[in-house]
Amino acid sequence: MSWKISLFIAILSLCACEQRKAATSHTSVSSPYLITAEELQEAYQNETIKLIDFRTKENYSNGHLPGALHLSRADIEDSTYAYTGMMASLSQIERLFSYLGIKTKDTIVIYDDVGLCNASRLWWILQNYNYKNLKMLHGGISAWESVGGKLSIEIPASEKSDFKLGKPLMQFYVSKEDVLKALSDKTIVLDTRTIDEYVAKKQKKGATKAGRIPKSIHIDWAEAINYTSDKCFKSKEDLEAIYGRMGADKKKTIIVYCHSGVRSAHTTFVLTQLLGYENVKNYDGSWTEWSYLDGLPFETDSITTTNNL
Repeated sequence: MSWKISLFIAILSLCACEQRKAATSHTSVSSPYLITAEELQEAYQNETIKLIDFRTKENYSNGHLPGALHLSRADIEDSTYAYTGMMASLSQIERLFSYLGIKTKDTIVIYDDVGLCNASRLWWILQNYNYKNLKMLHGGISAWESVGGKLSIEIPASEKSDFKLGKPLMQFYVSKEDVLKALSDKTIVLDTRTIDEYVAKKQKKGATKAGRIPKSIHIDWAEAINYTSDKCFKSKEDLEAIYGRMGADKKKTIIVYCHSGVRSAHTTFVLTQLLGYENVKNYDGSWTEWSYLDGLPFETDSITTTNNL
């Protein structure tokens, strides 16, 4: 074998080693608020664990984790507003959880089938209301099934409780007044919707017009997960690169929003719990409220097509 062939083989081997090293250097995300399917299997029989299935009623009826209770977005919304999607009041959450038989000292485990997007909305609400004894199933129901977890169609019986929340912290919350004030300072405003919504090509049901809040930058919430596969969070390195596009240090104030505060709640979780950003606020009303109220400034880039999904 000539020295040229030997050198070529050595270079290929070195490149392969470097590629393997790079592939294994990525760090899986972790948070006290995430639980793996394997961990849940070990803790599953603990009677203080209450499972909440945050998928559609149809999907829940077709099969859910044994013992799981069902909730939907409407259950955690305040219906007294003229527009949809606003977070439920503290007393509403207390009544809801009491009806479901959840006790104040229980550990709530939430799961869904959309990369914890819906689950994160409930996480966000409970954080604001100072309830921290909860976890989200990383990978959702698919992760449970992938480790051999069984599903059930049985609706669990529940006995009413007296669930109580503590003094609200509202540490991840901003109102429209806060957002309006932020437009004149150095606060970063992050739009987590799709690019079509951001440029005003698409108008979702519930909004009265298309567009975005002025000075918004755009990062789709779904970039944070393996959206087309297991819907787990991407590695910490990948997440740092994605949100590094904001050009913000981790102490800077960041306001996130979407259509109704759900996708942006997911981004709030990613930024604060997985990446360590210290001052992130989710605009509860988001574009649904902003578009409804006359006189608030907005921007557009495109011709709008209404989408009622």
